[in-house]
Amino acid sequence: MTVAPDAHTTPPLRLQTCLQRPGFALNVDMTLPATGVTALFGPSGSGKTTCLRVLAGLEPQAQGHISVAAEVWQDSAQHIFKPVHQRALGYVFQEASLFEHLSVQENLTFGYARTPPSQRRHGWDHGLDLLGIRHLLARMPHELSGGERQRVSMARALATSPRVLLMDEPLAALDAARKADILPWLEQLHEGLDIPVIYVTHAMDEVVRLADHIVLLEQGRVLAQGPVAEMLTRTDLPLAHGDGASTLIEARTCGLAAEEGMCALEFAGGRLLLPQTRSTPLPAQTRVRVRIQARDVSVSLDAPQRTSVLNILPATVADITPDGPGQVLVGLDVPSTEPSPVGTRLLSRISQASAHRLGLEPGAAVFAQIKGVAMVR
Repeated sequence: MTVAPDAHTTPPLRLQTCLQRPGFALNVDMTLPATGVTALFGPSGSGKTTCLRVLAGLEPQAQGHISVAAEVWQDSAQHIFKPVHQRALGYVFQEASLFEHLSVQENLTFGYARTPPSQRRHGWDHGLDLLGIRHLLARMPHELSGGERQRVSMARALATSPRVLLMDEPLAALDAARKADILPWLEQLHEGLDIPVIYVTHAMDEVVRLADHIVLLEQGRVLAQGPVAEMLTRTDLPLAHGDGASTLIEARTCGLAAEEGMCALEFAGGRLLLPQTRSTPLPAQTRVRVRIQARDVSVSLDAPQRTSVLNILPATVADITPDGPGQVLVGLDVPSTEPSPVGTRLLSRISQASAHRLGLEPGAAVFAQIKGVAMVR
């Protein structure tokens, strides 16, 4: 596996740009991590794909500054503009646009051959094992499933030794079964690449499973940007409201209660138990990501006794925000059980009547009863 560079020494990706179109204006300023997956998220027409096109040099009328790994690709003030073919990037579209007359191997070597030898950081086969397509090399595109075609498309993008990988809703054209098949390979990319991946999507399940960082776009502007786990629980943002409100927690496996069919996880706020659904249990100390839906968290003033709920954590009410007719969103701070003072923030979506009956207010000591925990990565 490729070792990621030190995030403190690798310059971030910078995109500051303005672009005017009839009926639409893009005006964004982003500083994105040098590695990992950044999701561009927002409704249709918010400017997600346009941001990718500007990064790729496909919008020469755009003004501003772009730099990737300290290399300036565009600086309007200094009259710098590198055309598409001079930008070391890989681009994966919704549809896998493979060359139908070339085999899988020939598709991969096509991109590799067009990259100057001095710029090659990997061989043409860099993505074969990351994406599990080595057994497909001799096949023609028409012999591939939709998911296989998209994986080959990703491997072809990696064959060019890109400094950044742009992915424009790569799962949008796939049905649910093919999408479920390809998501684990995208996770492999996340773990195995040492470059930034800019991932456009409107699917929250993809964001919580794949992304480290998120940029919320609305009408061509950045509404907010930051780490996914932090952004999901900000009640001043739309992500934290409605039936899909949730919390992401980074945890580690810490053993099995095999006789009870449970998996134990440790995180900054303590321990969680969830059903062991894997045929082969994960080894101890495996890093995982879990999602806790706000609708699956209830609040009690007293430590619950004789309850079927397995996960109960002491917490403090941080804030209470209206969340639709008759509903409120309760922000809960779970203290850290580790030396680090940073705790965990949970969300609980309950009725306004329940909040009133319990007399909830900021600062109140409560117990969070977690009815459902889902391992998403």
